[in-house]
Amino acid sequence: MDADTALNHLARQLDEKVLQLQEALADGRIDTFEEYRRVCGEVKGLLTARNYALDLKQKLEISDE
Repeated sequence: MDADTALNHLARQLDEKVLQLQEALADGRIDTFEEYRRVCGEVKGLLTARNYALDLKQKLEISDE
């Protein structure tokens, strides 16, 4: 598996987890404010990781040119 494929796979996995958490928030499955804060923090962290992965992918593409 090359780096581009691996980073795309990682980004898709992160997107899926973010979607699951967003659905939990939207469906009202979050019972406490502490849980709400935890889920929001997790979403923020996952989106940050996704951005890092896509930035790395872009830098690798540029370095290959």
